[in-house]
Amino acid sequence: MKATVQPLAEATVVEKTRFAVISDLFKARLTFLVLLTTLVGFYVGFRGPLNLLLLLHTMLGTALVASGAAALNQLLEREHDAKMRRTEDRPLPSGRLQPRTVLILGVACGGVGLIYLASAVNLLTSLLGAITLVSYLFVYTPLKRITTLNTVIGAIPGALPPLMGWAAAQGEITPGGWSLFAILFFWQLPHFFAIAWIYREQYAQAGFMMLPVVDPNGERTGRQAVSHTLGLLPISLCPYLFKLAGPVYLFGALALGLAYLWFAIQFSRHLTVPRARQLFFVSILYLPLLLGLMVFDKIK
Repeated sequence: MKATVQPLAEATVVEKTRFAVISDLFKARLTFLVLLTTLVGFYVGFRGPLNLLLLLHTMLGTALVASGAAALNQLLEREHDAKMRRTEDRPLPSGRLQPRTVLILGVACGGVGLIYLASAVNLLTSLLGAITLVSYLFVYTPLKRITTLNTVIGAIPGALPPLMGWAAAQGEITPGGWSLFAILFFWQLPHFFAIAWIYREQYAQAGFMMLPVVDPNGERTGRQAVSHTLGLLPISLCPYLFKLAGPVYLFGALALGLAYLWFAIQFSRHLTVPRARQLFFVSILYLPLLLGLMVFDKIK
Protein backbone atom coordinates (compact mmCIF):
# COMPACT_ATOMS: atom_id res chain seq x y z
CA MET A 1 0.00 0.00 0.00
CA LYS A 2 2.80 2.45 0.90
CA ALA A 3 4.56 1.63 -2.35
CA THR A 4 1.41 2.61 -4.23
CA VAL A 5 0.75 5.84 -2.38
CA GLN A 6 4.28 7.22 -2.74
CA PRO A 7 4.41 7.16 -6.58
CA LEU A 8 0.96 8.74 -6.68
CA ALA A 9 2.11 11.55 -4.42
CA GLU A 10 5.23 12.06 -6.53
CA ALA A 11 3.14 12.08 -9.71
CA THR A 12 0.96 14.82 -8.24
CA VAL A 13 4.02 16.94 -7.54
CA VAL A 14 5.38 16.51 -11.07
CA GLU A 15 2.04 17.36 -12.71
CA LYS A 16 2.23 21.10 -11.92
CA THR A 17 4.14 23.25 -14.38
CA ARG A 18 6.84 25.65 -13.23
CA PHE A 19 4.52 28.53 -14.07
CA ALA A 20 1.79 27.06 -11.87
CA VAL A 21 4.22 26.58 -8.98
CA ILE A 22 5.48 30.18 -9.19
CA SER A 23 1.88 31.35 -9.50
CA ASP A 24 1.05 29.51 -6.26
CA LEU A 25 4.14 30.89 -4.55
CA PHE A 26 3.26 34.47 -5.44
CA LYS A 27 -0.44 33.89 -4.62
CA ALA A 28 -1.54 35.07 -8.06
CA ARG A 29 -5.19 35.66 -7.14
CA LEU A 30 -4.32 37.67 -4.05
CA THR A 31 -1.68 39.63 -5.96
CA PHE A 32 -4.26 40.35 -8.68
CA LEU A 33 -6.59 41.78 -6.02
CA VAL A 34 -3.75 43.92 -4.67
CA LEU A 35 -3.07 45.25 -8.16
CA LEU A 36 -6.76 45.88 -8.82
CA THR A 37 -7.15 47.99 -5.69
CA THR A 38 -3.88 49.80 -6.40
CA LEU A 39 -5.09 50.58 -9.91
CA VAL A 40 -8.38 51.98 -8.63
CA GLY A 41 -6.59 54.06 -5.99
CA PHE A 42 -4.33 55.53 -8.68
CA TYR A 43 -7.12 56.18 -11.18
CA VAL A 44 -9.51 57.76 -8.69
CA GLY A 45 -6.76 59.83 -7.12
CA PHE A 46 -5.19 61.10 -10.35
CA ARG A 47 -6.21 64.51 -11.61
CA GLY A 48 -5.91 65.51 -15.25
CA PRO A 49 -4.94 63.27 -18.21
CA LEU A 50 -3.88 59.87 -16.91
CA ASN A 51 -0.12 59.35 -16.72
CA LEU A 52 0.10 55.83 -18.11
CA LEU A 53 3.84 55.53 -17.61
CA LEU A 54 3.57 56.44 -13.93
CA LEU A 55 0.71 53.96 -13.60
CA LEU A 56 2.85 51.24 -15.18
CA HIS A 57 5.71 51.96 -12.76
CA THR A 58 3.28 51.86 -9.82
CA MET A 59 1.74 48.56 -10.86
CA LEU A 60 5.07 46.88 -11.56
CA GLY A 61 6.62 47.96 -8.26
CA THR A 62 3.52 46.96 -6.32
CA ALA A 63 3.39 43.57 -8.06
CA LEU A 64 6.98 42.89 -7.02
CA VAL A 65 6.34 43.87 -3.39
CA ALA A 66 3.13 41.81 -3.22
CA SER A 67 4.83 38.78 -4.79
CA GLY A 68 7.73 39.02 -2.36
CA ALA A 69 5.37 39.28 0.61
CA ALA A 70 3.40 36.24 -0.57
CA ALA A 71 6.54 34.13 -0.99
CA LEU A 72 8.04 35.10 2.37
CA ASN A 73 4.72 34.54 4.12
CA GLN A 74 4.67 30.97 2.82
CA LEU A 75 8.26 30.52 3.94
CA LEU A 76 7.36 31.57 7.49
CA GLU A 77 4.23 29.42 7.59
CA ARG A 78 5.42 26.34 5.68
CA GLU A 79 5.18 23.99 8.68
CA HIS A 80 1.66 25.15 9.50
CA ASP A 81 0.54 25.07 5.86
CA ALA A 82 1.56 21.41 5.76
CA LYS A 83 -1.08 20.66 8.43
CA MET A 84 -4.01 22.05 6.44
CA ARG A 85 -5.64 20.38 3.45
CA ARG A 86 -6.31 23.75 1.80
CA THR A 87 -2.61 24.72 1.90
CA GLU A 88 -0.68 21.43 1.94
CA ASP A 89 -0.25 21.57 -1.84
CA ARG A 90 1.57 24.90 -1.76
CA PRO A 91 5.13 24.90 -3.19
CA LEU A 92 6.98 24.49 0.12
CA PRO A 93 4.82 21.87 1.93
CA SER A 94 4.57 19.83 -1.27
CA GLY A 95 8.34 19.93 -1.76
CA ARG A 96 8.15 21.56 -5.19
CA LEU A 97 10.38 24.41 -3.99
CA GLN A 98 13.04 24.55 -1.28
CA PRO A 99 13.12 27.17 1.50
CA ARG A 100 16.40 28.68 0.26
CA THR A 101 14.92 29.25 -3.21
CA VAL A 102 11.80 30.86 -1.77
CA LEU A 103 13.87 33.06 0.54
CA ILE A 104 15.96 34.35 -2.37
CA LEU A 105 12.90 34.96 -4.57
CA GLY A 106 10.93 36.63 -1.79
CA VAL A 107 13.70 38.96 -0.65
CA ALA A 108 14.66 39.81 -4.24
CA CYS A 109 11.09 40.63 -5.30
CA GLY A 110 10.27 42.62 -2.16
CA GLY A 111 13.54 44.53 -2.12
CA VAL A 112 13.60 45.33 -5.83
CA GLY A 113 9.93 46.35 -5.68
CA LEU A 114 10.53 48.86 -2.88
CA ILE A 115 13.59 50.33 -4.59
CA TYR A 116 11.71 50.53 -7.89
CA LEU A 117 8.77 52.36 -6.29
CA ALA A 118 11.13 54.81 -4.58
CA SER A 119 13.02 55.60 -7.79
CA ALA A 120 10.28 55.38 -10.44
CA VAL A 121 7.23 56.57 -8.47
CA ASN A 122 7.92 58.38 -5.17
CA LEU A 123 9.24 57.77 -1.68
CA LEU A 124 5.80 57.89 -0.06
CA THR A 125 4.50 55.00 -2.16
CA SER A 126 7.64 53.01 -1.40
CA LEU A 127 7.26 53.74 2.33
CA LEU A 128 3.66 52.51 2.26
CA GLY A 129 4.86 49.40 0.43
CA ALA A 130 7.49 48.81 3.12
CA ILE A 131 4.89 49.20 5.88
CA THR A 132 2.66 46.73 4.07
CA LEU A 133 5.47 44.21 3.67
CA VAL A 134 6.79 44.45 7.24
CA SER A 135 3.39 44.47 8.97
CA TYR A 136 2.16 41.53 6.88
CA LEU A 137 5.22 39.38 7.53
CA PHE A 138 6.34 40.33 11.02
CA VAL A 139 3.13 41.46 12.73
CA TYR A 140 0.14 39.74 11.14
CA THR A 141 1.80 36.41 10.29
CA PRO A 142 3.09 35.59 13.82
CA LEU A 143 -0.07 36.94 15.45
CA LYS A 144 -2.12 34.31 13.61
CA ARG A 145 -0.81 31.82 16.17
CA ILE A 146 -1.19 34.10 19.19
CA THR A 147 -4.45 36.06 19.15
CA THR A 148 -7.79 36.22 17.35
CA LEU A 149 -7.10 39.92 16.77
CA ASN A 150 -4.82 38.85 13.93
CA THR A 151 -7.65 39.28 11.43
CA VAL A 152 -8.24 42.91 12.39
CA ILE A 153 -4.51 43.67 12.41
CA GLY A 154 -3.99 41.81 9.14
CA ALA A 155 -6.67 43.94 7.51
CA ILE A 156 -4.31 46.94 7.80
CA PRO A 157 -1.66 45.76 5.31
CA GLY A 158 -4.50 44.35 3.23
CA ALA A 159 -6.06 47.82 2.96
CA LEU A 160 -2.87 49.71 2.10
CA PRO A 161 -2.61 48.95 -1.68
CA PRO A 162 -5.30 51.46 -2.75
CA LEU A 163 -3.58 54.03 -0.55
CA MET A 164 -0.33 53.22 -2.37
CA GLY A 165 -2.08 53.87 -5.68
CA TRP A 166 -3.46 57.14 -4.33
CA ALA A 167 -0.03 58.22 -3.04
CA ALA A 168 1.52 57.36 -6.39
CA ALA A 169 -1.03 59.53 -8.20
CA GLN A 170 -1.04 62.52 -5.85
CA GLY A 171 2.25 62.35 -3.99
CA GLU A 172 0.41 62.76 -0.69
CA ILE A 173 -2.27 61.12 1.44
CA THR A 174 -5.55 63.01 1.73
CA PRO A 175 -8.98 62.09 3.18
CA GLY A 176 -10.06 60.65 -0.17
CA GLY A 177 -7.22 58.15 -0.04
CA TRP A 178 -8.03 57.21 3.54
CA SER A 179 -11.63 56.52 2.51
CA LEU A 180 -10.37 53.89 0.05
CA PHE A 181 -8.22 52.40 2.79
CA ALA A 182 -11.24 52.24 5.13
CA ILE A 183 -13.40 50.53 2.52
CA LEU A 184 -10.82 47.77 2.03
CA PHE A 185 -10.29 47.46 5.78
CA PHE A 186 -13.96 46.91 6.63
CA TRP A 187 -14.61 44.75 3.57
CA GLN A 188 -11.93 42.23 4.52
CA LEU A 189 -13.27 41.26 7.92
CA PRO A 190 -16.59 39.58 6.97
CA HIS A 191 -14.75 38.07 4.00
CA PHE A 192 -12.10 36.47 6.23
CA PHE A 193 -14.57 35.46 8.94
CA ALA A 194 -16.48 33.49 6.31
CA ILE A 195 -13.28 31.73 5.19
CA ALA A 196 -12.24 31.03 8.78
CA TRP A 197 -15.65 29.54 9.59
CA ILE A 198 -15.51 27.21 6.58
CA TYR A 199 -12.00 25.98 7.47
CA ARG A 200 -12.15 26.38 11.25
CA GLU A 201 -11.23 22.73 11.94
CA GLN A 202 -8.19 22.94 9.67
CA TYR A 203 -7.11 26.24 11.25
CA ALA A 204 -7.38 24.67 14.68
CA GLN A 205 -5.33 21.66 13.58
CA ALA A 206 -2.63 23.96 12.19
CA GLY A 207 -2.50 26.05 15.37
CA PHE A 208 -3.97 29.27 13.96
CA MET A 209 -5.92 31.41 16.43
CA MET A 210 -8.75 32.44 14.13
CA LEU A 211 -11.91 33.69 15.83
CA PRO A 212 -14.09 30.69 14.82
CA VAL A 213 -11.50 28.37 16.41
CA VAL A 214 -12.10 29.84 19.89
CA ASP A 215 -15.77 30.62 19.21
CA PRO A 216 -17.29 27.20 18.55
CA ASN A 217 -20.92 28.34 18.72
CA GLY A 218 -20.17 31.19 16.32
CA GLU A 219 -21.93 33.99 18.21
CA ARG A 220 -18.93 36.34 18.21
CA THR A 221 -18.01 35.42 14.65
CA GLY A 222 -21.50 36.15 13.34
CA ARG A 223 -21.81 39.33 15.39
CA GLN A 224 -18.50 40.70 14.11
CA ALA A 225 -19.32 39.80 10.51
CA VAL A 226 -22.52 41.84 10.81
CA SER A 227 -20.96 44.77 12.69
CA HIS A 228 -18.12 45.22 10.20
CA THR A 229 -20.45 44.90 7.22
CA LEU A 230 -22.70 47.47 8.86
CA GLY A 231 -19.70 49.73 9.41
CA LEU A 232 -18.72 49.33 5.76
CA LEU A 233 -22.06 50.70 4.57
CA PRO A 234 -21.51 54.38 5.55
CA ILE A 235 -17.77 54.16 4.86
CA SER A 236 -18.49 53.08 1.29
CA LEU A 237 -20.38 56.36 0.72
CA CYS A 238 -17.31 58.49 1.51
CA PRO A 239 -16.06 58.62 -2.10
CA TYR A 240 -19.32 60.38 -2.95
CA LEU A 241 -19.03 62.74 0.03
CA PHE A 242 -15.43 63.57 -0.92
CA LYS A 243 -16.56 64.24 -4.51
CA LEU A 244 -14.52 61.39 -5.94
CA ALA A 245 -17.58 59.71 -7.49
CA GLY A 246 -21.07 60.76 -8.46
CA PRO A 247 -24.68 59.70 -7.80
CA VAL A 248 -24.48 56.46 -9.78
CA TYR A 249 -21.77 55.32 -7.41
CA LEU A 250 -23.79 56.52 -4.40
CA PHE A 251 -26.88 54.46 -5.17
CA GLY A 252 -24.82 51.49 -6.35
CA ALA A 253 -22.77 51.51 -3.14
CA LEU A 254 -25.94 51.62 -1.07
CA ALA A 255 -27.45 48.66 -2.93
CA LEU A 256 -24.26 46.60 -2.75
CA GLY A 257 -23.74 47.44 0.91
CA LEU A 258 -27.27 46.42 1.85
CA ALA A 259 -26.89 43.14 -0.03
CA TYR A 260 -23.56 42.42 1.71
CA LEU A 261 -25.14 43.23 5.07
CA TRP A 262 -28.14 40.97 4.38
CA PHE A 263 -25.90 37.98 3.68
CA ALA A 264 -23.84 38.73 6.78
CA ILE A 265 -27.03 38.73 8.84
CA GLN A 266 -28.11 35.44 7.31
CA PHE A 267 -24.72 33.97 8.17
CA SER A 268 -25.00 35.18 11.78
CA ARG A 269 -28.50 33.67 12.09
CA HIS A 270 -27.62 30.33 10.51
CA LEU A 271 -23.99 29.53 11.26
CA THR A 272 -23.49 26.85 8.66
CA VAL A 273 -20.83 26.24 6.03
CA PRO A 274 -23.28 26.91 3.15
CA ARG A 275 -24.16 30.30 4.67
CA ALA A 276 -20.46 31.07 5.13
CA ARG A 277 -19.82 30.18 1.49
CA GLN A 278 -22.65 32.49 0.42
CA LEU A 279 -21.13 35.35 2.42
CA PHE A 280 -17.71 34.60 0.95
CA PHE A 281 -18.97 34.62 -2.66
CA VAL A 282 -20.97 37.80 -2.08
CA SER A 283 -17.85 39.44 -0.65
CA ILE A 284 -15.78 38.63 -3.75
CA LEU A 285 -18.56 40.01 -5.95
CA TYR A 286 -19.07 43.12 -3.82
CA LEU A 287 -15.56 44.55 -4.05
CA PRO A 288 -14.96 44.55 -7.84
CA LEU A 289 -18.50 45.81 -8.42
CA LEU A 290 -18.02 48.67 -5.95
CA LEU A 291 -14.62 49.57 -7.39
CA GLY A 292 -16.03 49.34 -10.91
CA LEU A 293 -18.77 51.80 -10.01
CA MET A 294 -16.18 54.13 -8.51
CA VAL A 295 -14.14 54.08 -11.70
CA PHE A 296 -17.20 54.40 -13.95
CA ASP A 297 -18.66 57.35 -12.04
CA LYS A 298 -15.42 59.13 -11.20
CA ILE A 299 -15.85 62.88 -11.06
CA LYS A 300 -13.35 64.27 -13.55
